[in-house]
Amino acid sequence: MKWEEVYKKKLVDIDKVLELVQSNSTIVVGMTPMEPKLFLRNLHRVADRVENVTVFTCLNMESYPFYMREEYSKSFQNASWYFGASNREAVKNRYGTVSYVPNNLHQAGTNLLDSRDVDIFVGVASPMDKNGFLTLSASVVYEKDVIEKAKKVVLEVNPKAPRTHGDTHVHISEVDYLIEVDYDLPEAELVEPADVESKIAQYVSELIEDGSTIQIGIGGIPNAVAKLLHSKKDLGVHTEMFTESMIDLFEMGVITNKKKTLWKGKFVCTFAFGTKRLYSFIDDNPSIMFLRGKYVNDPYVVAQNEKMVSINTALMVDLTGNVCSEALGTQHYSGTGGQLDTHRGAVKSKGGKGIIALRSTAKNGTVSTIVPLLPLGSPVTVPRQELDYVVTEWGVAHVRGKTIRERTLQLISIAHPDFRDVLTSEARKMGLI
Repeated sequence: MKWEEVYKKKLVDIDKVLELVQSNSTIVVGMTPMEPKLFLRNLHRVADRVENVTVFTCLNMESYPFYMREEYSKSFQNASWYFGASNREAVKNRYGTVSYVPNNLHQAGTNLLDSRDVDIFVGVASPMDKNGFLTLSASVVYEKDVIEKAKKVVLEVNPKAPRTHGDTHVHISEVDYLIEVDYDLPEAELVEPADVESKIAQYVSELIEDGSTIQIGIGGIPNAVAKLLHSKKDLGVHTEMFTESMIDLFEMGVITNKKKTLWKGKFVCTFAFGTKRLYSFIDDNPSIMFLRGKYVNDPYVVAQNEKMVSINTALMVDLTGNVCSEALGTQHYSGTGGQLDTHRGAVKSKGGKGIIALRSTAKNGTVSTIVPLLPLGSPVTVPRQELDYVVTEWGVAHVRGKTIRERTLQLISIAHPDFRDVLTSEARKMGLI
């Protein structure tokens, strides 16, 4: 069969795709670097003829009109697995258009499919090859699972989307409609670490042994950690997000993936987010395996990597060890993402470590991030009974297996000196020490 002819028959414009959207529809779109910009930028155009349309997204890269106006609240609901800046703005302004979906990353797609039918999936794909296969490019967190169940599948085919290896392939026969686009993929800002973050990174790097397999995120602290790993040997990668710093460590010979327990010789990830350099690096790179989030982030899979190290950050930690990484009281900020997944897996790994690294203060040093109690309404991202290491610029607290008294004293010792007396006083009032 000539797949080019099949491809041409499925090519449509955005107006045809918008016709698919009906009242009470459930729509799921690709996440972060793979969100379908053309569709999301135009969805609000059907607001006058639909109501109660739910659109599932994850870390939106733009402020899309369909949820940024109160007048659209009867037409659309943006159900978000992980808030971005525009989601926070919409909630703050009480537009009534955005709601968070509590989840662990490895269950996001399967829990969604257990809760409802999906009418339309809209994603982004790399161009089709001679055998009729496109790839979902830089994300298969939940996309492949949803495609297999959705009633209609629409892909925005973008020549700037890298062709990737792993479980990213979708055959043209599985797709209902195609739209050809040519926009740049969203890029992550490279954040240079501040002095405080470099101090935190120094402590973290000392916990990482040669031959470890690492999960590392994005931002000032993770970037600082990566810069201090140049002397390590034979590190491997099993991570939800493939990042720019991993390229640097690979090119320096630090990451070899040779000592990994699972997928020896391969980077394993479920999505990638970075700059054009990163997208170029992952393009047709057989050493990078993009596998479904329900596999990559399954704690029991993560735990099979010996000497697994999970490095995540947080907003605050209370004196008994409860970690909050996603909200300030009832004010939702981001999401659980894969933090608990990888932390649990690392702690269960033979020789593994689960690390929560954070600055000791926030708001220009006026607020301690080590707190007596989490603010009322704060979700617990990593519960105290699963906490392992906490690192600030003042040191390391290893609390796994420790009593409330022991961990309280350790956490106070790595709090900023300006707040240690207050924390000690509050701990005594609470009967912790």
